[in-house]
Amino acid sequence: MAVAIPTAQVPGVYHRRVGDIVVTVLHDGYQDVSMATVRNIPPEDAAGLLRDAFRPVPRRTGVNTFLVQSGGRTALVDTGCGPGGKATVGHLFANLKAAGISAGDIDTVLLTHMHPDHWGGLLDASGQPAFPNAELKVHEAEYAYWHDDTAMNRLPEPERRKLFFLDARDKLVPYGDRLSLYTQGEVFPGVTTVAFPGHTPGHTGMLVSSGADSLLIWGDIVHVPEIQVPRPEATMAVDVDPERGIETRRRAFDMVATDRLAFAGMHLHFPAVAHMQKRGDGYALIPDAWSMDF
Repeated sequence: MAVAIPTAQVPGVYHRRVGDIVVTVLHDGYQDVSMATVRNIPPEDAAGLLRDAFRPVPRRTGVNTFLVQSGGRTALVDTGCGPGGKATVGHLFANLKAAGISAGDIDTVLLTHMHPDHWGGLLDASGQPAFPNAELKVHEAEYAYWHDDTAMNRLPEPERRKLFFLDARDKLVPYGDRLSLYTQGEVFPGVTTVAFPGHTPGHTGMLVSSGADSLLIWGDIVHVPEIQVPRPEATMAVDVDPERGIETRRRAFDMVATDRLAFAGMHLHFPAVAHMQKRGDGYALIPDAWSMDF
């Protein structure tokens, strides 16, 4: 008897225990993006690094979100690209369902920063909050920057002003008085902020800690690990302050390598959990092995 050939990949869901806290990586998909978005490195060098790592050119960037279950509560860190975009992204809600979680179960949404591939899932197709019971938390500097008309008008392209500023503002409005701003400290039980400015003014990591165990969700420290780990000076076209972003990336690399701290990223390859090792004057990213234990 013939066995049916699979027509879809398995769900993008991976659990990681951090002491008494469970972090679940939820894969939203991936985007193929022009190499013109990679800056401050010769294009041939960037493409060569991808080919040497057996990765496609132009760059393919994964998109991940992270569920944090702590103290009887449930938070989601970032919301992916949302519905209605490329077919390769927008899979957060299917993977939430596969993990046995409904959008209504989530009581807190934490944004690392306000770029479209992080706020895209905040609203449903009708423009209502996709997480009807959640408090939405955004860094104070992020909110201020993306509501700054002077900053918006520095962008010459109307479509970019709409996507990065006006659309970002619109995504927050339906949350009404359930929107709050954070600066530093604990934003959810067992989750404290780590300032990583540069990519955006309020770009923030989330340090999940319980007992002696920790996991740093570092947001967008890298977009293309094959390029930016060996060449941390490589920047992205969407970096608001590229030079500060380089400084922050080097600081983050040193921190996780020196402290042997496990980290996870929105644009690391699923399941997106890794360690970093110092090698000579640089670093090597070591993906964690898949484990049945959590």
